[in-house]
Amino acid sequence: MSDVVEGMRRREGNGGRAALWARLLEPYRKLILLLILCQAGQSIASLALPSLSANVIDRGILDGDHAYIFRTMAIMLAAAVAQILFATGTAWLGARIAIGFGRDLRAAVFARVQSFSLTELRIFGTPSLITRTTNDVQQLQTVLVMFLTMVMTAPIMGIGAVIMAIRQDSHLSLLLLVSVPVLGLIIGVLMVKSLPLFSAMQGQIDRVNQILREQITGLRVIRAFVRDTHERDRFAVANDALTDTALRVGRLMALNMPAAMIVMQLSSIAMVWFAAHRIASGAMQVGSLVAFIAYIAQVLISVMIASMLFAIAPRALVSGRRIREVLQTETSVVEPAAPAKLGAAAMTRCAVEFRDVTFSYPGAEAAVLSHVSFRIDPGETVAVIGSTGSGKSTLVNLVPRLFDVTGGSVCLDGIDVRALPLQTLWSLIGLVPQESYLFSGTIADNLRYGRADADEAALWHALEIAQAKDFVESLPLGLDAPVAQGGGNFSGGQRQRLTIARALVRRAPIYLFDDSFSALDYVTDMRLRQALAREMGDDAAMLIVGQRVSSVRHADRILVLDRGVIVGAGRHEQLLAECAAYREIVESQHAEELAP
Repeated sequence: MSDVVEGMRRREGNGGRAALWARLLEPYRKLILLLILCQAGQSIASLALPSLSANVIDRGILDGDHAYIFRTMAIMLAAAVAQILFATGTAWLGARIAIGFGRDLRAAVFARVQSFSLTELRIFGTPSLITRTTNDVQQLQTVLVMFLTMVMTAPIMGIGAVIMAIRQDSHLSLLLLVSVPVLGLIIGVLMVKSLPLFSAMQGQIDRVNQILREQITGLRVIRAFVRDTHERDRFAVANDALTDTALRVGRLMALNMPAAMIVMQLSSIAMVWFAAHRIASGAMQVGSLVAFIAYIAQVLISVMIASMLFAIAPRALVSGRRIREVLQTETSVVEPAAPAKLGAAAMTRCAVEFRDVTFSYPGAEAAVLSHVSFRIDPGETVAVIGSTGSGKSTLVNLVPRLFDVTGGSVCLDGIDVRALPLQTLWSLIGLVPQESYLFSGTIADNLRYGRADADEAALWHALEIAQAKDFVESLPLGLDAPVAQGGGNFSGGQRQRLTIARALVRRAPIYLFDDSFSALDYVTDMRLRQALAREMGDDAAMLIVGQRVSSVRHADRILVLDRGVIVGAGRHEQLLAECAAYREIVESQHAEELAP
């Protein structure tokens, strides 16, 4: 478990846990109160029936009073109808509350995940967050349905049945002092043994989701390298581990009902045995025995109902703990306490400055970036190049605060980005991430992620700059052409051009291109950069991260990053002559670049 989650666990207490669930159930307070009234009515009707049955036997049948029998039967029929109506109301209200709770809980988890920075997303992991939002919420919803519709009735029914049984025969009621503790002990042992298994099972579900997600995403790689058998074996290992744990839990929980039934039947046998002697001596009537057995059955059934909750409660406890970790983990990127304001001019022309920036990932031994300082003025294009793992993408992510610096500052027009409201900061940036991701919908829907109110003319203009207009026009539906999840129905180059167009629709004063031209051929790359230079003019500040020298060589300034440190800065020709690291990159790609 990560240091962040462990720290959160140390800070929270039992009161904090209770308050969290209480806040989620607060909107359903009136429905819960109504449900409790329905359960009370249902319990009262159920408890009245055995006493009425005893009266029918002792005062009606034995005395031959037929009128009394029919009157009592009418009361019993009314009690039975009331019991059915109250039970129906309980079931409807319980389902309504639980389903609403599940909806609200999923929304709360989703909203919290949306607020996370990349640090928290890496701590939990995508597969685990998916499991917590779906499977774990479902576990809590299932337990809540059972708790509201059955378990809350159990104490009312159980306590009431004990009182009514004592009224029938106080001496025979002493059997409860044996049967109920024995049944409680059995349930407690099963719960203690099952809790670690349920915890392991939820982690194994995370693992299965992780492997499945990797295999779906990397299907082409698996087939290209003929790794089908290896991946099947890897999935089989995780799946078998989950199956084995589930079987162990299932076998353990399967003991719950038989154990309860054994205790219940043995209790009934003991009651009849002792009651026979009391009836023979005249200390007890037959009707009282019938009612007493019914009440004892209600007591044990109440315990069995509670045991049904205990059968799934351990897994729900684990799920609740996992969800609470998400809901009570605060993002490391927070809104400023006293937000600063940018001038009106900065909303259209804005400079970006890195001031002695250092960044380390949580738990890392070494910094990814060390004492990085540079400035990008409006109308200037600065490119960053370096070997894999040198910190280029991390540097880009610091500007929109996907991470926060651990040392120094990133400033826009002299104002630290940590002092700006997040919505204001994000509105100033057109980001093209390294992974060209498109959302399901249409091309127009994806482009309007940049600006929701953009008209078609603005969309076509952005496509033209991004060199995507021709292939979009060739589609039968044009801007209304469908986009599959992740943009899987387009090639890598087409996805890159569409993501660039999406950023250009925003018309922001700052553009960040994180290796956004890698899937483009050299001609398209050149045309796109020329169109960007014409379009941006002296207004936009552009930061381009690239792996190819051809994508960065025409920038106003090139920064060479090596192990998180800037080892060279200047134009292409200058770096060729003065920077050994840059010269090595050029030599590894194009020997002709060395030509004067």
